[in-house]
Amino acid sequence: MLLPRVLTALVGIPLLLYLAHVGGPAFSLLVVGVSALCCYEYALVLRLGGRPVQAPTEVLLGAALAACAAFGGPVGIVLAAGTAAAILVEMFSAAHSLDRAALTLFGAVFAGWMPAHLALIREIRPHGQAYLFMTFVSVWCMDTAAYAVGRSLGRQSLSALSPKKTWEGAIGGFLAAVAVCEIFSRFVFKGALPPLRAAGLGALIGTTGQLSDLAESLVKRDAGVKDSGALLPGHGGVLDRFDSYILCAPALYYVLSLK
Repeated sequence: MLLPRVLTALVGIPLLLYLAHVGGPAFSLLVVGVSALCCYEYALVLRLGGRPVQAPTEVLLGAALAACAAFGGPVGIVLAAGTAAAILVEMFSAAHSLDRAALTLFGAVFAGWMPAHLALIREIRPHGQAYLFMTFVSVWCMDTAAYAVGRSLGRQSLSALSPKKTWEGAIGGFLAAVAVCEIFSRFVFKGALPPLRAAGLGALIGTTGQLSDLAESLVKRDAGVKDSGALLPGHGGVLDRFDSYILCAPALYYVLSLK
């Protein structure tokens, strides 16, 4: 499993960073595509676990919400239309299910709208690209540090949602995120991001990034499914790779938007 994992990373990471650097429609389309795949995998996980979901409605609504974030659009209208569609489907179905409508709407927001805030971070002026790169690198280092520290020093279980995660690993991941933001503050932003604010952003990423991972674990555990898919060799599904941004991307965007 190591070779496919490494090969996927060698191709995927440079492509992601290149499109993030280019920005504009190219990166926006990537974000919408990723969000649509995350929504598809969310619906797949629920169906494999025997949970009800309107897969077509959930994927279309999630992609539409992501497009609103990436290209600018009427989020309220899209959400209202999607809510109406979900309830109308249940009204005219042979077996009515309020749970199915609720899980459909939740999935569209959770797997579609939330991670699409990455596109909004890219558009922050004048340092959107640097903030986006900082987010990516912080999350990658956070995940790596949490895994390494957890494997070597981990003793206290972090959550029943993910038994292999430990408090020691979580602290290691948290500190790694803070360290990366401090490095960006000094060598990339060069005064545009004060060290204290950088530490705060690192703490935000280190906390919400790991909570995001647990949030996806909650969905998979509730459905009794281990991975969200197998689209990325050695890495599982797209949702498995982008789960850290579900809570992290919106939190970071709105904090950065504060004047």
